[in-house]
Amino acid sequence: MSKAFDYIIIGAGSAGCLLANRLSADPENRVLLLEAGKRDNYHWIHVPVGYLYCIGNPRTDWMYQTEAEPGLNGRVLRYPRGKALGGCSSINGMIYMRGQARDYDSWARATGDDDWAWDNALPDFKAHEDHYKLDGGADAAVGDNMRFSDLHGSGGEWRIEKQRLRWDVLDDFATAATQAGIDKTEDFNAGDNAGVGYFDVTQRNGWRWNTAKAFLRPAKNRPNLTVWTEAQAERLLWAEEGPVRCIGVRIRRAGESADVTAQREVILSAGAIGSPQILQLSGVGPAALLRAHDIAVVQDTPGVGANLQDHLQIRAIFKVTGAKTLNTMASSLFGKGLIGLEYLLRRTGPMSMSPSQLGAFTRSDSSKVWPDLQYHIQPLSLEAFGDPLHRFPAITVSVCNLNPTSRGRVEIQSAQYQDAPLIAPNYLATDADRKVAAQSLRQVREIVGQPALSRYKPEEYKPGVQFQTDEELARLAGDIASTIFHPVGTAKMGRDDDQDAVVDSHLRVRGIGGLRVVDASVMPTITSGNTSAPIMMIAEKAARWILEGI
Repeated sequence: MSKAFDYIIIGAGSAGCLLANRLSADPENRVLLLEAGKRDNYHWIHVPVGYLYCIGNPRTDWMYQTEAEPGLNGRVLRYPRGKALGGCSSINGMIYMRGQARDYDSWARATGDDDWAWDNALPDFKAHEDHYKLDGGADAAVGDNMRFSDLHGSGGEWRIEKQRLRWDVLDDFATAATQAGIDKTEDFNAGDNAGVGYFDVTQRNGWRWNTAKAFLRPAKNRPNLTVWTEAQAERLLWAEEGPVRCIGVRIRRAGESADVTAQREVILSAGAIGSPQILQLSGVGPAALLRAHDIAVVQDTPGVGANLQDHLQIRAIFKVTGAKTLNTMASSLFGKGLIGLEYLLRRTGPMSMSPSQLGAFTRSDSSKVWPDLQYHIQPLSLEAFGDPLHRFPAITVSVCNLNPTSRGRVEIQSAQYQDAPLIAPNYLATDADRKVAAQSLRQVREIVGQPALSRYKPEEYKPGVQFQTDEELARLAGDIASTIFHPVGTAKMGRDDDQDAVVDSHLRVRGIGGLRVVDASVMPTITSGNTSAPIMMIAEKAARWILEGI
């Protein structure tokens, strides 16, 4: 098999699979897609509830951990990242969420490039969408005389469906949210996601729909597309003479190292943890860090690994009475058998569910112009992700600060590619973030105290009603909060005069030829919601620019 290609894509996740499809559509382009993980033929990848068995499983997860976090009272968090074809789209929560129009307008200002503005990002969202509401030409009105089809796409590779189950207790929580002043919404993806409603999910007929299915399967017979799994990037390769230019990558595959070269571009799509790690291992990053590990400095780029942002969810748990929850349904072998039978026969029920079904976006206080909180409400509870369900009926009301002001970092800990990097999100490091944490917990209590939920006699199990002051609630947030798996920003895009920017507005690494970064790491600021859909929009733009030679 040839070791020379036109394009090499490192990482077969949400961005990489889409890029491989788009770039290989031209038969003249020789494309190599590298994935450090295995194929996506593990059965739990495809059953929606299988995320429970994929996260924390070395077959499908990089098994990262954070540093001990001061803002979390010294706790260390597991930090799941997908390790298989499809990347995080093979293990994530399957929620389809673009964020808010203001997110993209702020990117346009940060980069000086209007192509990132909401109106210009929308076509790149729609380009690959296949939305269930548009099946058969159905057309629903949305907003001020705008049609649903103006906002959403049909016929694309990325299937978006409604959830295949409902829970009375969640319906009543939605009513309680309206009683607390949060309007209901039928569309979280119209540019302003304010409201409460059920999430749309990336499934097809009750199966998880990952990017390997969506974008690699249709392209698998193209002779110009090569996909190598279990092929880990060791470092990038540089031209020996002339301006700094990336010419390929050294990979480790089947126990041997090999060099593969790219005639046109190498594209890093290894994610907000993997991409800065590979750059640093290759000599691009903060010079002092590289020298500390005896790595020759190719380019001193301080922003590589900096600016890490993530959504931290605070998980409040309420015991309930007289409600059907997953805790009670799955508490016996008979109940588990019924759940399995329903999925086997109908592809419905709890095995088809995403981790969170009901969502809400609202403001932490009246001074906020836009929603800055996102709720994930679940008809279940457990002590920590990966632990067994509680034996008592309960719901979990998770809430996250959409726009954290805390910033963390990703740094290599050695010059060895196989060593996990240091991940320090720096959660709750600012007064502003701690204030929002306390306000969000108070708001949770306000919603749960509404009449619509009174029949369930909700009892606060975590954090506990004895905690009332801002200081107490912020400290308790540190005790019970966990990542919602949305790391971004570690190779951010920006203007030429932004010394912390790693890539320009077209995602080309500044000062280096033949190298681009296309994944969540390029976001200057985190989006106001789940991050999978924005990553695919970014990849859609990048593919077009690459094919146009920009």
